[in-house]
Amino acid sequence: MALTTERAAERTAERPVAERPAERPAAERPAGRAPERPTGRRDTDGMAVASFVCGLLGLLVLNVFLGPLAIVLAGLALWRGTGRSGRALLGLGLGVADLVVLGVLVSMDGTVSWGLAG
Repeated sequence: MALTTERAAERTAERPVAERPAERPAAERPAGRAPERPTGRRDTDGMAVASFVCGLLGLLVLNVFLGPLAIVLAGLALWRGTGRSGRALLGLGLGVADLVVLGVLVSMDGTVSWGLAG
């Protein structure tokens, strides 16, 4: 690798200044790792769908975890401009409904934990 780099440097040094390729500023040079890819629409659409699924499942099980997760995913998807804003809004509403169901069931039971079996 070093030999190849040295040869490339020698070739560049032999060329007249007008023929040398323009050097990129240090800020634009790769730092030895893959460049980060920008978040695309596909990622935000996935967040909207995941929000909807988490909110729907949260009505049945683990609503203390899935409800807030659905709210966060929906908020991120809407903030990043998803193409599935309706699905993200449904996920947001279902996430809030998960927390409301949790609050009602906890208040009926009188404890922090609840269960359908009683």
